[in-house]
Amino acid sequence: MRGKASQHKLQVVEEIEGIIKVYNNGHVERPEIMPSVGCSLAPDLGVTCRDATIDTYTNLWARIYAPTAANKLPLLLYFHGGGFCVGAASWACYHEFLANLAARASCAVVSVNYRLAPEHPLPAAYDDGVKAAIWAKQQEFSGGSEWWAGKCDFSRIFLAGDSAGANIAYNVGLRVANSIGFGAIKGLVMIQPFFGGEARTRSEVCAAQPPRSALTLAASDAYWRMALPAGADRDHPWCNAASSAELRRAGVAVMVCVAEADILRDRNLEFSGGLAREGVRVEQVVSKGVGHAFQILNKSHLAKTRLHELFSHVQHFVGR
Repeated sequence: MRGKASQHKLQVVEEIEGIIKVYNNGHVERPEIMPSVGCSLAPDLGVTCRDATIDTYTNLWARIYAPTAANKLPLLLYFHGGGFCVGAASWACYHEFLANLAARASCAVVSVNYRLAPEHPLPAAYDDGVKAAIWAKQQEFSGGSEWWAGKCDFSRIFLAGDSAGANIAYNVGLRVANSIGFGAIKGLVMIQPFFGGEARTRSEVCAAQPPRSALTLAASDAYWRMALPAGADRDHPWCNAASSAELRRAGVAVMVCVAEADILRDRNLEFSGGLAREGVRVEQVVSKGVGHAFQILNKSHLAKTRLHELFSHVQHFVGR
């Protein structure tokens, strides 16, 4: 009996300390590392924010931001980061970041709250992204049933995200860029895109835990183990990005935002170069002296300066 009991002992099979813990019975614990907040914003920001349900069956929803006094706005469909395993559209850091992005870049933002791994491994997040893109596009013909739709120029739709969210934007873009009705996707805004591979890059090996960066190599590997399908390694095309020919054929431009002190720096630079070699129109932005997720987690003077620069780059990219 003692032997049988030990076989069923609850054990931790995957853990990123302080962020996520997965047990052998499938139970997942996520400590509250970031508070969730409602839709309220300071009136002087000039941005309206409300939540919307996309799909009740999968509990897919979005938080939407739109400058109050503007119209004919480009539309950003945004996916938050968190290694596919943590994060939410309601997290305070994303609420602040995206409200300010909407104001500074003069755009409407649909921030998608997609399903998380390991309970919902990839491609669940991609499926949710495609569903959200279809839903957002349908609002063009909703007859004004959605308060924000009348403010948007649906000929200027961008898929955007940071870290794992940038990976989602990319893979959703590959799926919908050449689909009927999605010729309006003008570009991708990829902030520190989360990719990987079995072979290590120099920035991964030499700066496994750089200062000012929120991502370590060990955490990166753990996120991929939890997010990828069973039996897949980091050379799976969802992790180690494959061809981008679909984006080139659709004429989709891509902005890749790299953080200099990020372990993903070299992989992001290689990804950007690969897009260019395939004929995709690429704009590369490097934020010097800051690490992964600086735009939502780092409150230093340098990070705030780089954040204002990032807002300006996004404003120029989506405003053309």
